[in-house]
Amino acid sequence: MTIIYMLLAISVFVALIFFALFIFSVKKGQYDDTYTPSVRMLFDDELVKEGLSNKKNTPKENKTNPEK
Repeated sequence: MTIIYMLLAISVFVALIFFALFIFSVKKGQYDDTYTPSVRMLFDDELVKEGLSNKKNTPKENKTNPEK
């Protein structure tokens, strides 16, 4: 039973540490940038090769049971 009290105390201590770090980061301005995420999505596009996209969409031939 004493181990439960010890684990409870440790978990509350760790939770307080995380809460203090969160408050510290908010006060330092970690979450103040609201403009960059809206622009970042414009620069994240990757080029897609046309040859790869066409090959994925074509149906494969059934070579085991050719019906003619």
